This record gives sequence, C-alpha cells and structure tokens, in this order.
Amino acid sequence: MHHTKIDGITVSLANPVELPLKWVGQEELLQQLLAAWMVIDPADIPFSPRLVGKPGVGKTTLAYAAAKRLGRPVYLFQATMDTRPEDLIITPVIGPGGSIQYAASSLVSAMLAGGVAIIDEGNRMSEKSWASLAPLLDDRRYVESIVTGLRIPAQRDFRIVVTMNEDASTFDIPEYIHSRLQPQIYIDFPEADEELLILKENLPFADGELLRYVVEFLQRAHRADELYSVRDGINIARYAIKIATASGTAPLQHVGLSLERILGEEALGYLS
Repeated sequence: MHHTKIDGITVSLANPVELPLKWVGQEELLQQLLAAWMVIDPADIPFSPRLVGKPGVGKTTLAYAAAKRLGRPVYLFQATMDTRPEDLIITPVIGPGGSIQYAASSLVSAMLAGGVAIIDEGNRMSEKSWASLAPLLDDRRYVESIVTGLRIPAQRDFRIVVTMNEDASTFDIPEYIHSRLQPQIYIDFPEADEELLILKENLPFADGELLRYVVEFLQRAHRADELYSVRDGINIARYAIKIATASGTAPLQHVGLSLERILGEEALGYLS
C-alpha cells in the first residue's frame, strides 16, 4: 500500500485492481465511453458518464475495458445502501499503538494517481453520499474530506464512470447529480451472435452445441423481457459442464438441472 502527504497529512492509498474481464463485441459502446472521457482543449473537461442497463449486461466490464484502452490504472468502488460520505473519500483507521491513520478510498486514490474510478451500482447510494461528490462531478473537480479537513483536487488524467442497474432495489438519484452524470450510455442485452462470442470467451473449454443451446434459452428470455443475463448463461453452462464431468456424461443432458439450480424452476419455461 502506498502513502502520500496532502497538506502535511499522511494518507494511505488503495491499490488499483486487475480483473479478468474482457469486453466482447459492441465496439460502438466502448467508443462512446472513450469519447465522453476525451479532453480536446485546455479549457475542456472530461464527462462523468453513467452506464445504465439490466444486471449482468456487462456495464462493469465495459468500464474496465475502456480504462484499460486508455492505459490507466483502474480503481473500483462498490456502492451500497449504507455507503457513507467518508467511505467515498477518507476514513480514519486505528494504527499501531492506537494512533489514528487515514485511508483514502479507491475513488480518492484514483483522483490522486490520475487513474480511472468505476463506481459500481451507484444508484444504491443515498443522496447524502452523492452530495459529497457533487464538486468532483462538475468543473471544480475536487472533493472535501470532513474527517481530515482536506480539499483534494483530482489530477488532470483522472476519469470517472458510474454503473447503474435498472432494478427496483435502489435510491432515486437527485436531479443535481443526474445532470452531472452525463452522458448516459445504455447497454442492452447482446444479440445472439455477440452472446455466443461472450460465452466462448468465458468458457473456451465448452462444447459449441452446449453454448448455442444456452444462447437460444437467453434470447427467448430476453424477448420475454426477463432479467436473465449473459452472466447467468455462463453460470448455467459452467455448472452443466461440472455435473457432466463428475458423472461422465454429456453436458447437454444437464442444462435443465443446472438452469433450475441457478435461476429457479420458473426459468425452465424458456428452454426449447
């Protein structure tokens, strides 16, 4: 863990993440995100885009792939319903001998390192937490730590992106934050050929027939507006292969059982 001094106060920084994620297909969405982050003039500032879509469509993967395309370190902050403003900025921790030390969040670490911060599932956070980020998301580009009294400016290379799920278990984001999280890039379920590519990328050891069968199931579910995602498809195929390997049988025989165990009995109606 690295340390830095800000106005005489020593702060420990979070480490960037290395994730086994690869964006497959939909190059246009990657270009839209990279365009939002561009700075085309000394008077220009980057956007703070939000990626919106159903759970499991690859929002985090897209954000990570774009950050890697820029060659920047990536920092991930998982938002939750009980995320506090200080969790987003700097938290005090007890050090050796009972001394108070200060730990920067992954977001602030990205600001100081000129990296990319991904705030995952941002609409799980309350307005109080979002309010602490308002000056970062406009042309001021800083946050203020109540815990330390520090004002922390973002390096020029710093970029941020927020992912948001389209589901009910979330807070409403206040309008003054929504207007700062622009543009909105919507990620829909992939087409069948892209879905097959994603499955092959994640399960290179899987039989092609099995993967095509799983894609057919997913496409039927998408047409019915179910929330089953590519991530679910990967899990279904992976578990079917494991059951087959354990029993010395063919994976295709076990798709129904795998589907029921992973998504529940109601999902069986979408199998051919």
